[in-house]
Amino acid sequence: MSMTPSTAIPITVLTGFLGSGKTTLLKRLLDDPAMAGTAVIINEFGEVGIDDALVEKIDEDAVLLPSGCVCCAVRGDLVQALERMHAKSLWGDIPPMQRVVLETTGLADPTPIVHTLMTEESLYRIYRLDAVVTTVDAQLGLKQLDDHFEPAKQIAIADSATAALERRIRALNPAGRIRQAIKGDIAPSELIGVGAHEPVLTGVDLDRWLAVERYRPRAQSHDHDHAHGDHCGADCGHDHEHHHDHACADAHCDHPSHNHGHLHGISSFCLTFEKPLDGREMSNAMQLLAQLYGEKLLRVKGILNVQDQKKPFVVHGVQHIFYPPDTLERWPGEDRRSRLVFITKDLPEESIRKHFRPFIGEAEGAAA
Repeated sequence: MSMTPSTAIPITVLTGFLGSGKTTLLKRLLDDPAMAGTAVIINEFGEVGIDDALVEKIDEDAVLLPSGCVCCAVRGDLVQALERMHAKSLWGDIPPMQRVVLETTGLADPTPIVHTLMTEESLYRIYRLDAVVTTVDAQLGLKQLDDHFEPAKQIAIADSATAALERRIRALNPAGRIRQAIKGDIAPSELIGVGAHEPVLTGVDLDRWLAVERYRPRAQSHDHDHAHGDHCGADCGHDHEHHHDHACADAHCDHPSHNHGHLHGISSFCLTFEKPLDGREMSNAMQLLAQLYGEKLLRVKGILNVQDQKKPFVVHGVQHIFYPPDTLERWPGEDRRSRLVFITKDLPEESIRKHFRPFIGEAEGAAA
């Protein structure tokens, strides 16, 4: 059975390195009455610490919590688990599902999960990917990022601490929303219902989703931060990161512009195109980009001004998989330039620029 886009069940992928607080956060979410009707898919029940005396066993793979949440242990294929949970919900074996939280293991790369949710035909429009939420340990996060690639990639593709750690996170993912949760204490609304992977379908703020201003050159960003400081109104609706960056010759300085290997080859940047684009040429360029560099494209998102089209096109992809382009009813603001944001692994900005030149000429861009 296929559901309409408005009724598709949102899925939040919860990821994070070993010991980063995923389980604590998940337990806190499950205790919140606002999360009733949530299906939680985890690797093993024991990792969440569910008390058998307080749950109702549905079958060998699923339990019903007092809060109205359902926990399902995945021991096989994720697609089968999601199909099984949907069937149980339709037949009334479990309460109607309002949302799904999918917890990965600490060493898992969330990208294959994202691919599955984007491409599996049997899940199409039954579920939709809402956001990737990554937990980072505020005390141990910097060392984990120094020593391991897994947490760096988990952060780089996320949608939702100490100053040095925040700067490192910003270098990996300038537009990701950073929220602090002490012992998992955070409102579910901060993490659920983000609508970050199908922005046209969910009606999110496209300017905030694209967040082009976060990909300004560091010198420009530095000047802007000092010029505006902390004087912005508290209710203006923007996430504020107040930087106090200074020149530093220390080899261990964590300034984002000093990439001394701790970013594991991950970079982020934005390309802008002043003139309307030829739709066919742009389509060819994007298809070839995915074929040539798919594994290195951790995430691509953008808004495009196509020749002879009044409505803007929105594109969004993870590695070699792209959602079908969609159109907005109107431009979100006065800026009519085409903008593409990239988060890449071992793929510098100049390589992307060179790729587009034969198709649509030179692009103006800003490196993060």
